[in-house]
Amino acid sequence: MARTSSGLHERLLASALRLFVSRGFRGTSLADIAADVGCSKASLLYHFSNKEAILTELLMPVGNEVFDLDARLAELDGEEAAVTAIQSFVGITLRFRREIKLLFDNLADVSCLPDLGVEAIDGIRDRLIDAVAGRSTDPRDRIAASIALGGIFATGAADLPYDDRTLREALLTGALRTLGLGPDRAGLDSELGKN
Repeated sequence: MARTSSGLHERLLASALRLFVSRGFRGTSLADIAADVGCSKASLLYHFSNKEAILTELLMPVGNEVFDLDARLAELDGEEAAVTAIQSFVGITLRFRREIKLLFDNLADVSCLPDLGVEAIDGIRDRLIDAVAGRSTDPRDRIAASIALGGIFATGAADLPYDDRTLREALLTGALRTLGLGPDRAGLDSELGKN
């Protein structure tokens, strides 16, 4: 059965993500990706003009989900904003563990992240911290929010030998404790029952 061009596109993305994570963004060439997939570099270049274009396409789904979360959080306040932000951010982190690892391990090489085409992405980190802090301006709440988000991000990037359910439970519980919220106040039992 002949492989379709769109099938090649997806295989190139899968290979690039795996190689970027294992070898690093800088340590992976276009020729490496093409060889891994079993196509010519010219075929790869038909789909992607350069490594940055591949990186952009790999990170676009993450950017879109974070942007959607940002929009949902804009209407929430207080504990509801904090809990929703934590639950959603944990979900995004677990869905995109390899992409998060790619970002975390290669921050120096991808410090000038490509334009993900997501409007209003500027300031999203501060808006997430604001939501996780429950819109509090107290420095202790904002620092705790930053710790919670950073901890989720770093843990998601780690190669921990645990299944998603165990990671989800630990991330939610740890982040909520950091914010001074108990898992029972966040409906953690019902959240965990979903997965």
